[in-house]
Amino acid sequence: MNARLTLFLQDLNRLYRERKELNELDFAPDGFEWIDFQDVSQSVITFIRKSRDNRLLLMAFNMTPEPRFKYRVGVPRGGFYKEILNSDASEYAGSGLGNLGGVKSDQIPWNNRSHSVSLTLPPLACWSSN
Repeated sequence: MNARLTLFLQDLNRLYRERKELNELDFAPDGFEWIDFQDVSQSVITFIRKSRDNRLLLMAFNMTPEPRFKYRVGVPRGGFYKEILNSDASEYAGSGLGNLGGVKSDQIPWNNRSHSVSLTLPPLACWSSN
């Protein structure tokens, strides 16, 4: 297996083990919330994974070979959303396109939420933030 793919899979597995937002409520409806799964024109899906203590991870998937710049996503609360996984990162042999470590939310309503973030979504990539 390619060394960079191995590194990505190791990081993904570590993230799953360490972040209770991804595993604590794995089989409970309270652990998952769709943001948008109907953006068929841009082939992007977004959702939130949650823990019992209301910690959350924002997940975004761009299913096309085209990057999505300034892609707005509604978020449940204001604040800084730190990038914790980007499958297009240079350490995984990707282009390195991303959000420079994270994004600050705007008080712009979107997806039926009071705040939103403007993301750069790399092509054919998954992106996660807490």
